[in-house]
Amino acid sequence: MFPYPLLTLALLVMWLLLNGFTLGHLVLGTIVAVVASWTMVSLRPSKPRLRKWYLIPKLLMVVMIDIVRSNLAVAWVILRGRGSGRHSAFIDLPLDLDDPTALAILAVIVTSTPGSAWLEYDSHQRSVLVHVFDLASEDEWRDLLKNRYEKLLMEIFS
Repeated sequence: MFPYPLLTLALLVMWLLLNGFTLGHLVLGTIVAVVASWTMVSLRPSKPRLRKWYLIPKLLMVVMIDIVRSNLAVAWVILRGRGSGRHSAFIDLPLDLDDPTALAILAVIVTSTPGSAWLEYDSHQRSVLVHVFDLASEDEWRDLLKNRYEKLLMEIFS
């Protein structure tokens, strides 16, 4: 009846804290908490299969270095302006990655890096639409995402 008892209890307590303690709110909060915990069962993702888990620190270091570099580059563009031939653009990037967990991690990486945003994933064409704040060359960005992140994620998850 309670697949996630701690979630059910936490939701009930939150409900009562927000609405006040009355018998009606206790009953309604209990119903909402139980239904929400049942709903969470259908949202439970499958467990990721890590093939080469020892590459995760390498991925973290690459991402951290790129985030710092990107922060500096975006700050430079804001303070000094764009160089000639640079502009904002949308890039449609085909992916070879198909693991849902790896795709989610790639989305987090792209979006957490300043100056880029993961906008849309097309599962039929297996491509992603990315917005780049300061683009010099589409080929550089495709190469960066394919060879720096996707390749490493494929090694970890495939």
